[in-house]
Amino acid sequence: MDLSEADPKGLVRESYNIEGISYGECGQIFIDWVLSLPAVVNTPDCIRALLAHYGIPNPDHPMTRVLTEALTAPEHPKRRGGRAARFPSNP
Repeated sequence: MDLSEADPKGLVRESYNIEGISYGECGQIFIDWVLSLPAVVNTPDCIRALLAHYGIPNPDHPMTRVLTEALTAPEHPKRRGGRAARFPSNP
């Protein structure tokens, strides 16, 4: 995948150029980046392309951590919340 397609606004590229950027700031940039992608783009493929280009040479950068975590599937919730957790289902 072409980098201009994976990062059309250059947000991820710029995050790697900011000295002293924090993990939280990278998370905010990541959200902006995801929201700027066209709907037809495969987001995991974009993340893999960005990691290959920026993450390999910068393994300790906080954006590398954010991108790597974005590829990890979320865990399933362990409990139900709200009213459903307080009242059992009627059989």
